[in-house]
Amino acid sequence: MLLTYGGDTASDAAVLRTGGVPLTPDGFDWPLCSECDGAIQFLAHLPVEDGSVAVFFCQNDPGMCDDWDATSGGNRAFLFTGDLAPAAVPAEGETLLGAATALRPVARDASAEESALGRLGGEPEWLQNDETPSCPRCAAPMAFTASLEEGRDHATAANFGGAGRAYVFTCRPCTEAAFLWQC
Repeated sequence: MLLTYGGDTASDAAVLRTGGVPLTPDGFDWPLCSECDGAIQFLAHLPVEDGSVAVFFCQNDPGMCDDWDATSGGNRAFLFTGDLAPAAVPAEGETLLGAATALRPVARDASAEESALGRLGGEPEWLQNDETPSCPRCAAPMAFTASLEEGRDHATAANFGGAGRAYVFTCRPCTEAAFLWQC
């Protein structure tokens, strides 16, 4: 399924979206970049079959922290299950995108390809080499969950190095998620 622009949405909507605030379980601590120690930016809320994935990456000093690598600590992805509520947003750091944008899944066809903001399921379409991460708990290759494009305008765009693409993976048995991007 392709993900296309679905219009503006509430910042805490439980829909496929970029921006807004993450929906998290009680007791969630906002992730910090392991390189600059700053609070990292929330990028996307991706409902999946048995929960939702929250994706974050460091934008405190773009290009200085290794936010493109799945294991560097400059980004984080979480697979949550159970009851979720909007997280408390830190007062400091580049923590939020400029707008919350709904993503609408549509069948893959040539007309939708041009305006696609990502993909849900299937196989990753790598811009560079295959970088499928291994689960940190069981060491199995993680399952591709979604890809995200930078965005349709400056307010809602993520910074994936200019025309880059992000990849989200999960290991559902271990409730782990990973995020990386390429350009």
